[in-house]
Amino acid sequence: MKMERNELYPIFLKVSQLNVLIVGGGNVGLEKLTFMLKSSPHAKVEMVAPDYLEETLELARKHDVVITKDSYSPAYLEGRHMVIATTDKVEINEQVYHDCRARHILVNVADNPPLCDFYMGGIVTKGNVKVAISTNGKSPTTAKRLRQFFEDVIPENIDDLVKNLNEFRKTIKGDFEEKVETLNEFTKGLVNKKKE
Repeated sequence: MKMERNELYPIFLKVSQLNVLIVGGGNVGLEKLTFMLKSSPHAKVEMVAPDYLEETLELARKHDVVITKDSYSPAYLEGRHMVIATTDKVEINEQVYHDCRARHILVNVADNPPLCDFYMGGIVTKGNVKVAISTNGKSPTTAKRLRQFFEDVIPENIDDLVKNLNEFRKTIKGDFEEKVETLNEFTKGLVNKKKE
């Protein structure tokens, strides 16, 4: 049996510089908004839906999220870089997907992997260090467990190391290869050696 391979290309988006739309104001919309704002508190987001949960409205107020009380129409895609469809109506989510694809806008239809240009995986953040976990849309529960594992094993002081190495990197002489070699030697202690 041929083993499947995750062929997703991971990137870290500066969503504070992008224009994001979330379609839907229910539980899934709240979950996606919470997830994004936890990782990127200054994300530039607008939500469009006829109704919203009170919890969503409170979160939106704290983070300058634009709340629009209206039904979805393609006009809301103007100027967007990324759209997340979270309604409980399959036909609306599918319309959002097709409208985005026609306009070359990245789109994610919640809980429908075939209608996604990207997935929102598990994320671990410790200062400047961020680890993103993907199961290729197959198992959010596995991503959650892996996130918990990495939260436990990545030390709290990892950010001190990152900042110190950044300063150290500025002092290293030589060409690019020599600098990489020096930093590799300096950081090899981060990887646990196998027990003999």
